[in-house]
Amino acid sequence: MAPGAKRSLLGHAFLVWALCVATMGLGRAVTSLPGALTVHAIAAPLLPAVVAGHYFRRWPRASPGGVALTFVVVALAIDFLLVASLILHSMAMFRSWLGTWIPLALIFTSTYLTGLWHSRHFRRFRPGR
Repeated sequence: MAPGAKRSLLGHAFLVWALCVATMGLGRAVTSLPGALTVHAIAAPLLPAVVAGHYFRRWPRASPGGVALTFVVVALAIDFLLVASLILHSMAMFRSWLGTWIPLALIFTSTYLTGLWHSRHFRRFRPGR
């Protein structure tokens, strides 16, 4: 991994988590919990695709699977260590498919697909070809 790529990857992964938290926070402020969860599930593939696109433009040789897995693991770790353990004092959020598992699967899938697109685009249009 190139110097700085690991730090950049963790920063991008944290940004994805923060954007999802902001989506849930705003959703809860303007609608019910089921409404906020639905908005979060819709935003879950869109937000990471934008963030991943930025990351892959900077680090075009990064592994799509590795980046997608990092985005999911960072979000899951922060949700477990900070949100569930310290803020909610409950692991109930992990029983919600719509609140946790579907968005994480969508984050992985959209990040992976974004990485595949960028890797093909990079190979096809790389400078000096």
